[in-house]
Amino acid sequence: MKSIIIPLFCVCLCLCGCATEFNRVYKTTDYAYKYEYAKECFARGQYNRAVVLLQDLVTIQKGSDNAEECLYMLGMALYGDKDYENAASTFRKYCSSYPKGLYAEQASFHIGQSLYQSTPEPRLDQTATVGAIAAYQQFLDYYPGSKQRSLAQSRLFELQDKLVFKELLSARLYYNLGGYFSNCIGGGSNYEACIVTSQNALKTYPFSNLREEFAVLIMKSKFELAQQSVEEKKMDRYRDAEDECYGFLNEYPESNSAALANQYIKKCKKIIGKN
Repeated sequence: MKSIIIPLFCVCLCLCGCATEFNRVYKTTDYAYKYEYAKECFARGQYNRAVVLLQDLVTIQKGSDNAEECLYMLGMALYGDKDYENAASTFRKYCSSYPKGLYAEQASFHIGQSLYQSTPEPRLDQTATVGAIAAYQQFLDYYPGSKQRSLAQSRLFELQDKLVFKELLSARLYYNLGGYFSNCIGGGSNYEACIVTSQNALKTYPFSNLREEFAVLIMKSKFELAQQSVEEKKMDRYRDAEDECYGFLNEYPESNSAALANQYIKKCKKIIGKN
């Protein structure tokens, strides 16, 4: 029992000593010492402590030789502490205050990095994702020769894929809702919404690897839309669905959905032929 109690007692004493020292440094008016202690905390990975001290020092150091480094280090400490929103804000402040500063390239890169870390899953609001893409693009524009160019590009493409996938989820939802009209405020149908969403995604992201999936949804939605149409619109929509199927086969002749496209074409021809 003694062998357990004694080490625990030593640990408690050590922790109390560290806390006492930190509180003493936090309250001191010796700002040079306080700054050096903050740098030590940062170097040790004690980001939370570094943040507390640097937030206090940023205003005090303003105009001094340490002001630029202090602001950049605060951003990095916030990033290390996983406070990504405030980290991005601090890096933006640095880039605004020191556009030609010693850490300007790193700060610009870490705006994107901070926003990237806070991007949600595709089903949720993607405002942060759009912001991260813009930040990475700005970094690439300002620093085309940066060593971090390839990472910024890969992250940018990854985030774009997330936006595309969100559009795909929306298009799939509209298609799956199908003939359910309660959600169609102001007229229209879910199939039309699926078509418009998919077409817009293809225009916005022409090189996406999800192009075929959008094309399948457009083709299927146009056929289903024709089936549920009123008589006066039915023939035009069957012709449109048939044209869409031919276009799909031309672009994706080896697709797993090629057989479905051919089935649709036969059905469209049969119905159009009767009329």
